[in-house]
Amino acid sequence: MPKKPLNVLRLRAPAKVNLTLEVLRRRSDGYHEVATILQAVGLWDVLELEVAPGLTVGCDVAGLNGPDNLVMRAAELLQAEAHTTQGAALRLTKRIPVAGGLGGGSADAAAALVGLDRLWGLHLPGGRLSEMAASLGSDVPFFLSGGTALATGRGERIATLPALTKAYLVLLAPPLNLPRKTATLYGALAPADFHDGAASGRVASLLERGEQVRPEGFLNTFERVAYRVFPDLARFTEMMRSAGADWVHLAGSGPVLFCMVKERTVGREMALRLRNEGVEAWCVPTVSGGVEVAAVHREAHLAEQ
Repeated sequence: MPKKPLNVLRLRAPAKVNLTLEVLRRRSDGYHEVATILQAVGLWDVLELEVAPGLTVGCDVAGLNGPDNLVMRAAELLQAEAHTTQGAALRLTKRIPVAGGLGGGSADAAAALVGLDRLWGLHLPGGRLSEMAASLGSDVPFFLSGGTALATGRGERIATLPALTKAYLVLLAPPLNLPRKTATLYGALAPADFHDGAASGRVASLLERGEQVRPEGFLNTFERVAYRVFPDLARFTEMMRSAGADWVHLAGSGPVLFCMVKERTVGREMALRLRNEGVEAWCVPTVSGGVEVAAVHREAHLAEQ
């Protein structure tokens, strides 16, 4: 007996950190060539999708409702590419800090592609979803598979790597805002700031050989300029060190900071200490996947409620 169509779908979209992030050069198309090791972590946004006559997006964060949300852009792109008039009401609950360097907007866009492909019964090939994801943003393709990966090009070419040995990360989100953050940080880079991709290659090789990856081997090009661009970032770094972090790294283009710990109890104690000092902080695990379906409801099930 054929299944009834989906009516409501709930997905979880993970955050990411860059274990390495090397900017190699500026390209002729205006983008920058990068080499980066991406790692999905267990801090999740939630996207709910429900069949509806048109397309609408709601969010619990002011300013993220409406057509400029990357979730709406993803929905409109999928609708156009699949030549469908089906609609959906999308509701986004944010937990990943906005514009913090953790890829929340990109993860949400990937969740919209995955969720609507399933809600609308399109069943598009993964390669086609990846192409659409890349057109939405450099980080979006990563979240379709998540886990641990090497990203090259402008960040859209994804090579899955063996999973990082399960670890826990402490994330600190400083209350720092910077208009046009990514453009400002890229604009602050000088030729002397560029790297050659060797650090990313070393970490990838360690993972492929099943060897331990140590945080002292992480490298982020933006760390050279972030402490000049973000006011007081050094104060939050020192706060993490005082809480017990041996190595403190910038997440993506920041300003979120992270450190790696071996034991969950240690990470939770660090995060609690940081929260007691008045900042947002979490202890989260590394995760081996990307966007995941958390719940499905069908018309027959809803009728019974």
